[in-house]
Amino acid sequence: MTAMTSSVRHVTIDCADAYRLGTFWAEVLGGSLGEDDNPGDPEALVKTPGVSLLFIQVPEGKTVKNRLHLDLQPQDRTRDEEVERLLALGATLFGDHRREDGTGWATLADIEGNEFCVERSAAERAG
Repeated sequence: MTAMTSSVRHVTIDCADAYRLGTFWAEVLGGSLGEDDNPGDPEALVKTPGVSLLFIQVPEGKTVKNRLHLDLQPQDRTRDEEVERLLALGATLFGDHRREDGTGWATLADIEGNEFCVERSAAERAG
């Protein structure tokens, strides 16, 4: 007899504007919004090769630090190049934990203030 288990279907994030925030994260992750997602919709699904993110519109705003956040690892650029790309998309630098020896990470906030981290790429870790 095999044990019954669960798997993560989506990571769900409360937000003020599901389509706008979904569009931001689709660009960040190289993913795409669901075909039936449109501006003004109360939900938006971002499909990526890894995990899907589901944005749900809620009436209350973000008031405290995230209890859960995403850690991103660049695949085709350095950590610092990725930070610059994300800042150009509208993210803000929330905390800079990069060290002179090249280790560390940067904490950014998305366009609604949700924190996430950018770590070194695999190539930077190996080098």
